[in-house]
Amino acid sequence: MDLSSALHGLLGGGLIGLAATLLMALLGRIAGISGILSGALFERGSDRGWRLAFLLGLVSGPALLLLLGLDWGNVAPRGDVAALGSAVVGTPLAGMPTMLLAGLLVGLGTGLGSGCTSGHGVCGLARLSPRSLAATLVFLLMAMLTVFSVHQLAGGGA
Repeated sequence: MDLSSALHGLLGGGLIGLAATLLMALLGRIAGISGILSGALFERGSDRGWRLAFLLGLVSGPALLLLLGLDWGNVAPRGDVAALGSAVVGTPLAGMPTMLLAGLLVGLGTGLGSGCTSGHGVCGLARLSPRSLAATLVFLLMAMLTVFSVHQLAGGGA
C-alpha cells in the first residue's frame, strides 16, 4: 500500500463518517446501507425519498470518478491480470454467479443480524452498542473464515 492509497482510504472513511453523522443529526437515522436499501425497495411513505437519494449518492460518487478517469487505484481495468490482486471494483474474479450468490448470502446475513457492517460497524460502534460490537465481531470472523476458505481450502488464491 502506498501513501496515496492510504490517503484515499482515510478520505473515504472520513466521508463515510461525515455522511453517517449528517444522517443521524439531520434525520435521526442510522446509516445502515442494508436497512436503507430494504426500506427504499419495500417500504412506502415519506422515508423513501431520502433513502433513494442516499443510495443514488452512494452509487453516483464512484461512477462520477470513473467517468472522469479518476479511478484512485481501486479499479482493475478489464484484462489487466497484474492489477487483479489489488482490485476492489471491476470484473468479478469468481464470476457473476458467485457474486450473485455472495450478494444473496450477505443480504440474508444482514437480515438475520438486523443490520450490516455500516449500520453496526460504523454507527453502532460509535454509539458504544454492545449488540453492534457482537455483530461486527461476527462479521469480521466470518469474513476471515471466508477468505481463508477461498484462498487455502478451495485453491482460489493467487
